[in-house]
Amino acid sequence: MKILRLLNKKYLSIIIISLFLSFHVIAEDQPVDIWNIDKKKIENESGTSSDNIIEKSKEKNVYDMQADKKKDSIKLDQELASKEIKIVGLYDPEEYGLSINMWSNSDGLKLKNLFKNIDKFDLSNDASEILNISFLTNAHYPYQNITKEEFLKFKSDWLIKSSNDDLIEEYLIKNQIVNLHPKLTRYLVDKYLSQSDIKKSCEIFSNIKEPIEDEYLSKFNIYCLINYGKNEEAQLILDLKKELGFQDDYYENKINYLFGYIEEVDKIISEKSILDFHLAHRTNPEFIFEPKKETSRLIWKYLSTSNLLFNIKDVEITDIEKISTIEKATHDKNYSEDELFEFYKRFQFSINQLLNTKQSYKSMSSIEAKALVYQRVLLTEEPKLKLELMKILKDIFELDGVGEAFDEKLKKFLEQINPDDVPSNFTTFYDKYKKNEKTVDKKIKYNNKILHQSRLINYFNGDYAQSKIEEELNKFLKKIKKNKKYFLSKKDIIFLEALRSDGVKISKKYDGLYEINKSEMPADIQLIIDNKEIGAALLRVIEVIGSENIEDLDDDTVYFIINTLNQLNVDLIRNKLLLKVLPLKV
Repeated sequence: MKILRLLNKKYLSIIIISLFLSFHVIAEDQPVDIWNIDKKKIENESGTSSDNIIEKSKEKNVYDMQADKKKDSIKLDQELASKEIKIVGLYDPEEYGLSINMWSNSDGLKLKNLFKNIDKFDLSNDASEILNISFLTNAHYPYQNITKEEFLKFKSDWLIKSSNDDLIEEYLIKNQIVNLHPKLTRYLVDKYLSQSDIKKSCEIFSNIKEPIEDEYLSKFNIYCLINYGKNEEAQLILDLKKELGFQDDYYENKINYLFGYIEEVDKIISEKSILDFHLAHRTNPEFIFEPKKETSRLIWKYLSTSNLLFNIKDVEITDIEKISTIEKATHDKNYSEDELFEFYKRFQFSINQLLNTKQSYKSMSSIEAKALVYQRVLLTEEPKLKLELMKILKDIFELDGVGEAFDEKLKKFLEQINPDDVPSNFTTFYDKYKKNEKTVDKKIKYNNKILHQSRLINYFNGDYAQSKIEEELNKFLKKIKKNKKYFLSKKDIIFLEALRSDGVKISKKYDGLYEINKSEMPADIQLIIDNKEIGAALLRVIEVIGSENIEDLDDDTVYFIINTLNQLNVDLIRNKLLLKVLPLKV
């Protein structure tokens, strides 16, 4: 057996320590010396002779003993878990004014409903930032009508959806929670591998200090050890896994080739996982693979980043199946739109078909229709007709389920059209798909005639001591009270209520400047706040913001959000939002 040849002092020590620990665990159960047990006592208590007991013990095979040991281990783990609850996250609760018990008072049914509602949105940056803070703050798990596993799944699903790979990696490595989040870890290492970045995939494993329990991740780790030249360690882990029942002929065939035990591998290419697929590529110098529509996006990405995709120029225009596959790959951003649309130029159409495109395309296959309409767009200068044809083309792509294949190209077309030339019936289409301008950080323009646009807003940057803001604020309110034409706007009230929440003292003689309408705060939200359900209240705020930027929401909605954050005392989150919605920016 290979393991016997490879054991050295280091590994022997590891095994001895493991055996000692196993013995220690068993010893805690206070074992009895069976050879000193009173034989008659056993017979009296159990009604069974000692010979029968010994005979039955012989029937107990190694697998039964392993099962018993596993049960004992699980029982011990459960006992330890009940005594020690691991809290994982990236942020200290005090960092954002939160609490280690931010989830403890909430009913899990309510949380599940909020999570599902939030998952329906493509969250804006503002909402995403708050959700990241909520999920990654060190806090106890909720326990009412929700399991730890369910809560962790919501967390994993969100982190995967948000695709913030650096944040995910920091979260996993800092907390050493690969075994707690195997799905999240697999997402990350698979994504790096699909980008042909083996080094980055393997770096994750090199930073993991705990034994890996998940079978797939363990296989990946063995492969990484081989990549690092640590063959003996890789072989040891593999042998130990096999002793525990691991069997994967496909994987072992490829790994044995990398170990140098065999000179050739079988030519089977498995698409079961990106690791299996990569091993087939890695171990076969003559590797060739032609993807199909049903080929996973990870493998498509791997083929693209490894320069293994077939050349579109070599595809015949009569090969409908392959063209359809290329369209799907372009939709998934594995082929460039320029390549696809250059291919559409190869189709030949009559003058009559081009002149009557709006009718002709209807009798064609979708691929021919796309090529015809695209060619007609290129020949058209008149803005109205060009927009009409672009909309037809986009609709055909959407109908085929490959709308993103006509994304960047559409934006470039729309850039060529002057907004003043867009007919009213195409403004919605134009605004929806036109190229988004890069966000420019606009500078704040202070207007000391309007309270919420005055320099006093710099208080939320930390530029004012409380005594100074109180003095300056009361001076401003004095001017407002004298000015009969000045009416406090909703944003002025939002500004004042935030200051009151922070303990800034406002003279009582200005109390009559505005009134608070308590009915503006939904009763269910107020109840959540009163119950100190901090996590649930933040989820409710995220749900309200949804896919919108905070500065695009109406003032009443902003008031509700800021009022919620005021009551929760999460000033850092609140201040960031206030500095987006209050100042005038140009």
